[in-house]
Amino acid sequence: MRLFGVVVVAMAGALVVSGCSSSGSEAAVPADPVAFSETVTVDAVTGHLEQLEKIAGNNDGNRSAGTPGYDASVDYVANLLEDKGFDVSTPEFDFSSFDPGTESLKATDGSDVPVRALTYSPSTGPTGITARLVVIPADETPGCEATDYDGRDVNGAIVLVTRGVCPFGDKQKIAADRGAAALLVANNEDAMLGGATLGEPEDARIPTGGVSKASGEALAVAPGDLTLILDTSTETTKSRNVIAQTKTGATDNVVVVGAHLDSVPEGPGINDNGSGTAAVLETALQMGSSPSIENAVRFAFWGAEEVGLVGSTRYVEGLSDQERADIALYLNFDMLGSPNAGYLAYDGDNSDAVGEGPGPEGSAGIERTFVDFLADRGIAADGTDFDGRSDYGPFIEIGIPAGGVFSGADERKTPAQAEKWGGEAEETFDPNYHSAQDNLANIDREALAANASAVAFGVATYAQDLSGPNGVPVGDARTQARTE
Repeated sequence: MRLFGVVVVAMAGALVVSGCSSSGSEAAVPADPVAFSETVTVDAVTGHLEQLEKIAGNNDGNRSAGTPGYDASVDYVANLLEDKGFDVSTPEFDFSSFDPGTESLKATDGSDVPVRALTYSPSTGPTGITARLVVIPADETPGCEATDYDGRDVNGAIVLVTRGVCPFGDKQKIAADRGAAALLVANNEDAMLGGATLGEPEDARIPTGGVSKASGEALAVAPGDLTLILDTSTETTKSRNVIAQTKTGATDNVVVVGAHLDSVPEGPGINDNGSGTAAVLETALQMGSSPSIENAVRFAFWGAEEVGLVGSTRYVEGLSDQERADIALYLNFDMLGSPNAGYLAYDGDNSDAVGEGPGPEGSAGIERTFVDFLADRGIAADGTDFDGRSDYGPFIEIGIPAGGVFSGADERKTPAQAEKWGGEAEETFDPNYHSAQDNLANIDREALAANASAVAFGVATYAQDLSGPNGVPVGDARTQARTE
């Protein structure tokens, strides 16, 4: 029998493990993954969220990369892991910090329109750009394809597109390829487009700003000359990841479990992504540094995710070929307590036929692991696309199977989903996404409880066994899968 913990004792005829919860009180941690999932409680996870919110409150309201709030978040996570016996590293990496500077947009009639520079937007300079507005009509993939521009002269113009489907950097590149001088992206709701990024600084080609849905609609019906000022600047700075691995388990079949630790500058980031951080952290604390497991578990807390998945990307780039080969799978947890919650598992087999296609071989089994776990609790999960917006991206790019659960961000809940899960149809899963209202008061505890338990279950399952119908490739099969 495989055991999680450090002291084996007999209780009521069953073999269990006596360990410590994050609060220091003793807890019985059963070996069964289902029973282990119950040790990661919503109260313990909420306790971590309270501390992260306190850290943000003491540091200008946020925990964004490159700030004292982020450094304090690193210390909080690292200290708890060290107290549990983990050897913890906090490797540094360079990333580009962004200062939006002056942000101004004047409409044809001279009125001011609220606008925010997308992260890494090139600068217009202090005097800005005055140019005619060209509106690209919205469709299912607004501004995501070159054909959206057919029949429209956008050379030297400011282009307006609607948010949706593809990354902002792709929208910007297509507009730049067609000769646009600048790009505006209208949100799909009345809130401002906060915390959006063009990806990497080298991807940024033309000044790009975000406006609310209402502002976009007003601009679209009154085209004319606009004056856009985005006097931005970008400079290189440093951030850190937090990495801790169990001292037991096979090191050539490593289960990597990750969540991003940083928030956006606009708020404390308690759902995005304190919720994923807290669930992964509590799972690590309950498992302990030396559990009796077959496969080593590496817990990772990524920095600078909100400015382009930088921490996870730098980490993967720094792995040797052998270190990459030793990773069996990657589990990603980003936003687990959205207030209008969805119950979503990454679509490893592309059964939804939406977006980017299936994950690497083994991802379908990971999806089934989480879908089945939630189904056993009366929750019918939907799939969610590997759309590249979270830290699984660098892992699936090199053929590592991935999966996880997700409660939704700025996508809208469908009527069918509202019928299944409750909540408001046609409203976003998290109306506080990337805002100051992303706080503990707006966490859905029921969703957080279910998803945090799913985190623990998934980690325990693959820590014990990589085989079976929901397994991932090992040995020669892994080598072959990643070279095809």
